[in-house]
Amino acid sequence: MLVILMVVLMLVLVLQGLPLVFVMGGISVVYMFAADINIAILGQRMISRLDSFLILAIPLFYLAGELMNACKLTDRIVAMARVFVGHIHGGLAQVNIFSSMIFAGMSGSATADTAALGSVLIPAMKKEGYRSDFAAAVTVASAVVGPIIPPSVAMVIYGALTDVSIGRLLLAGVFPGLVIIVAQMVFTYFLAKRHGYPKYPLASVKEMGTATFHGFPALLFPLIIVGGIASGQFTPTEAAGIAVLYGIILGLVVYRNVNLPVLWKTIEKVMLASTRILIIVAAASAFSWVMVNERVPQTIATFLSTVTDNPLAVLTIMIVFLFIVGLIMVASSAEIVLAPILVPVVVQFGIDPVHFGVIMVFVLIIGGATPPVGVLLFVAQDIAEISFGQMVRAMLPYYIPLVGAVIILALFPQISLWLPNLVFGPS
Repeated sequence: MLVILMVVLMLVLVLQGLPLVFVMGGISVVYMFAADINIAILGQRMISRLDSFLILAIPLFYLAGELMNACKLTDRIVAMARVFVGHIHGGLAQVNIFSSMIFAGMSGSATADTAALGSVLIPAMKKEGYRSDFAAAVTVASAVVGPIIPPSVAMVIYGALTDVSIGRLLLAGVFPGLVIIVAQMVFTYFLAKRHGYPKYPLASVKEMGTATFHGFPALLFPLIIVGGIASGQFTPTEAAGIAVLYGIILGLVVYRNVNLPVLWKTIEKVMLASTRILIIVAAASAFSWVMVNERVPQTIATFLSTVTDNPLAVLTIMIVFLFIVGLIMVASSAEIVLAPILVPVVVQFGIDPVHFGVIMVFVLIIGGATPPVGVLLFVAQDIAEISFGQMVRAMLPYYIPLVGAVIILALFPQISLWLPNLVFGPS
């Protein structure tokens, strides 16, 4: 009964807009007093969770992504995407989707993807005759790949909270990211053909070479991370540090569009963003200790076992639950609250926690593209200068490839697990 009251109170407070860190921290403190447990345990849990070399990957990946954005590579990415996929039906829409895949390898953020690419491509699509709401919908739908393809702060947070290998999680996002992109490009092909949207002439080999040369620094960024981790040359945290060094060299030496004042402002921005995330992670570790102490994961597993013992059925139930949560909570907050509780449950049913991590991050970020919370919808709506109703109606068709990708990833776990198993061996 105490746990039920805690969960209900948490949901009420979160929906009222109280910051998540105060909700989880406050409820944990109240529980300790109610259960007559030494409150020092909470402090120990919070400190021990942050006292980790791997947790340093979070601010470093943030900084690396911000540095790449500061280098203003967006136009180069769009130009490269245009020569490779612009000749497919729905040319600029296909460029939008393909660019999101490359940009995801720089920022690891769906919101940054929507804002950066949307500000360039939505006006360009409108100029070429695309409907404003369609341009916004394509931008939002393709942006969900941001937290899947490495570097992914969401994967690092998941690993830090659940003690799952962060290296395996980062590699696990590579092929699922490709599945998401291909599903959207195929869907857009038929949609564009139906509506008669334009396409570009097939680019020449010379044009492809020139665009690749100018866009190669953006491609090299995720290759450094994935290649370094896969080859065993460095850990995820070391990969993040090298990515930061690469971003600094690119901005200060190669392109010279980042000076010391800009670099300092970027570091300040990352410090504030990282501090907010790490404080929430610390509070979440205390809250998860309370849940484990009350045997909540075991209770959920016992309940599910009375319904079914089929791992796929359990995963389906989890996906539906996560989607519902994603409708009412910001993805990052939902992940921080639920990951420590749900991972022990899925493990009991034989579901690989790395595979579940990919599914969890993907399903929750779809919530960011779905009303009523829908942060990505508000960003794209503002850029496209359309109403929220127009934005939602335009997004409806794009839930088809998104849900289709979720089903494919759930049915075929090897899409997520093949690369991590190849590099690190079976888990």
